[in-house]
Amino acid sequence: MSNQIMLDVDHVSIMYKTGDFKDIGLKEFVMRKITHQYISKEFWAVNDVSFQLEHGDMLGIIGSNGAGKSTLLKAVSNVMQPTKGKVTTKGKVVALLELASGFDGDLTVRENAYLRGAMLGYTRAFMNEKYDEIISFAELQDFQDRPFRQLSSGMKSRIAFSIASQVQPDILILDEVLSVGDGAFKIKSETKMCEIIGGGATTILVSHSLDQINQLCNKVLWLDKGKVLEFGKAEDVCAHYSDFLKAK
Repeated sequence: MSNQIMLDVDHVSIMYKTGDFKDIGLKEFVMRKITHQYISKEFWAVNDVSFQLEHGDMLGIIGSNGAGKSTLLKAVSNVMQPTKGKVTTKGKVVALLELASGFDGDLTVRENAYLRGAMLGYTRAFMNEKYDEIISFAELQDFQDRPFRQLSSGMKSRIAFSIASQVQPDILILDEVLSVGDGAFKIKSETKMCEIIGGGATTILVSHSLDQINQLCNKVLWLDKGKVLEFGKAEDVCAHYSDFLKAK
């Protein structure tokens, strides 16, 4: 079982077009298009990235801001189609990206919990069974019937994390979510993640904490300006990245 390929990222590239449309407005844009004076630039956010993960692997992705980490995660979690290349996944993929977004501020905390559950594919019966546990884990028992917009950003992240972590995925994708909430909740969320990972989930973690990546991951992918600089054993890649940061 251990050498079963769960994720295959095969020569994946993702291109964005950037232009001056936003700066000039629609009318001017149309005029420039007609006169062939409109300039748009191609920007490769992810450029020819390949790697494989086996069952139970935990991959850390490192690199400076703008390296393409979050864009790559969107391709792996099927939020975005690659411009070139292919992503093949096996089993259920759960992505915890931009945790606190996508809620309705006018609905209550309870209504939003059910809504987010439905978006993650949970049945109503499952949510009925798990709801008390979700609210209690998020420590929001006193806020269930309040409009969602009254919650602080930390509270929003806690409820989002609590709902998303109810499932046992085959592939789990985490973007900076182990830093959710205050100190006490951070420890609780890390423990919960370790439980899910311990259950055999193949995991991808993006974190600015090199120590966290070194401690939790067995493999590391180092991205720079969309390209792979190194992919290999966590301790080796982290050491090279650390040297690179010191030299900067």
